[in-house]
Amino acid sequence: MSQELENRFEEFAKRVRDFCLELKFDVINREYISQLIRSSGSVGANYIEASDSLGKADELMKLKISRREAKESAYWLKLLLTYDDRTLEESRLSLIDEAQQIKKILSAIINKL
Repeated sequence: MSQELENRFEEFAKRVRDFCLELKFDVINREYISQLIRSSGSVGANYIEASDSLGKADELMKLKISRREAKESAYWLKLLLTYDDRTLEESRLSLIDEAQQIKKILSAIINKL
């Protein structure tokens, strides 16, 4: 597995974490934040696990899970409320874009396997 991708996925999770700290923690966002933190961290965690695979089938499964978590992260980001805060909205859109790029990268890796 690529150290560069591992670092990129870790950076994504950290950016999501820091973004969530800036959000209004109300009854709605609380649930979405919780889901988002888990899914964004799972992208990199499953990618790391893919490198410790027990074979090609296990590696492929972990990469597919990682891709699914990137898709979920984009979904939760779309649902979060920024309450028309321009800075938060820009950050949210940037993170959605990154999640979609990560999904495409993982899809390309999966297709090569």
